[in-house]
Amino acid sequence: MTNCLTKIKWVRLLLLNLMFLAVPPNGLACSGYKITKGHKTILGSNEDAWRVTPHIWFENTSGIGKYGAAFTGSRYDGANGYAPQSGMNTKGLAFERLASYHPKQQGFANRKTITNPTQYLKDILHRCATVAEVKAYISQFDHSYFIEDVFIYVDKFGNYLIVEPYTLTLGNEPTYVISNFCPSITPSENANKLDRYRNGVAYLKNKLDTSLDFCTALSDTMHVCREKIGDGTLLTSIWDLQDGKVNLYFYHNYKTTVQFDIKEELQKGDHSIAINTLFPTNPEFEKLRAYKIPKNCPAMGLIILGAAGLFLLTFLFFLFQFLRRKEHPSYGYMQVLMIPLSLIMCYYMYVLLFSINVYYFSAPYKDSTNVLVSLSSYIPFLMALLIIPLCTINYRLFKEMSWSFWAKALVTLNTMVYLILIGLFVYWGFYSVL
Repeated sequence: MTNCLTKIKWVRLLLLNLMFLAVPPNGLACSGYKITKGHKTILGSNEDAWRVTPHIWFENTSGIGKYGAAFTGSRYDGANGYAPQSGMNTKGLAFERLASYHPKQQGFANRKTITNPTQYLKDILHRCATVAEVKAYISQFDHSYFIEDVFIYVDKFGNYLIVEPYTLTLGNEPTYVISNFCPSITPSENANKLDRYRNGVAYLKNKLDTSLDFCTALSDTMHVCREKIGDGTLLTSIWDLQDGKVNLYFYHNYKTTVQFDIKEELQKGDHSIAINTLFPTNPEFEKLRAYKIPKNCPAMGLIILGAAGLFLLTFLFFLFQFLRRKEHPSYGYMQVLMIPLSLIMCYYMYVLLFSINVYYFSAPYKDSTNVLVSLSSYIPFLMALLIIPLCTINYRLFKEMSWSFWAKALVTLNTMVYLILIGLFVYWGFYSVL
């Protein structure tokens, strides 16, 4: 009895530690810059995302003190349309949104609650003409809602506002470079670890210009293109705050651009354009669009989710068998092996369902914030090593009378799922280590 209780305590401790370490973060790499020279100000934005639906849209608005605006974005938000990632209004106020990290703190008491973040971001451009007005508007709300974002707002006078979850910072330096971090809590040595940020800062030290050629070259310097499938910067937007124009560059190809005049487009009425339709066919983008993972392929998602359920059931079944049996059958070590193996595979299915990074970065994927996620990248190799011995043992089990039907069925079903998963691992490039 004591031995059994000891085993149960050990299992509970293992599960608690696994749950604590299990959360895999997702990272999106974006960058931007602001340049002011003379009476001209530019906001450049690189949206680095794995989505394949980049859009630009133009929204008029009615009412005193409200302005029409253009927005770009790629994440569809249902009835709200696409969520803005950058944009500019007819008063020359522009912004960019970037993913970032900030430790959670106490929110702002006695402020308005943000209930519709997409509409909230649109309203700022529809209502405000300067960064001072943006600051006053945002100060009415508990903007800690955007705990995973940092924003930069720039007006045509060259002033800018950095919006962090708990901090609003005004500035008017001629140049400003931003990426995926909150400036108020990030030392410069940490910020410089990001290549895109470091490259932008270095480029602006050599020259200061607001010409389209210069800004295009700067955006090119800061863009991302990963080796695995050529993914990275989905869309570059260069907003000219004085002239009210925007130049778009699609999928880190800086040889071709499409320009829009915001006021002219607004005169056509509210409308939206799929950005990939504006440019020649891009082979790397087509490769991204054809690449299937659980997030964009429901069938794959169901396979991974079903596998997770099977592994959890297998873990519980053989754990119960292990705890209740006094004598172990032939190939009893196989039942013992299925306990940790099923738990490991169940966790890995969780990583595959919720960590998009593993599909796009080179194998074996390394997560700088979670050692368990990094270690899980070697599980496909473990499966490749075990699959032949597992198939051999599974064949021999059919002749064993000491194994119950359900135990044999579970091992057989697990082996079949392992084979399916190995096929998916090959497709996702998890074995491409060279």
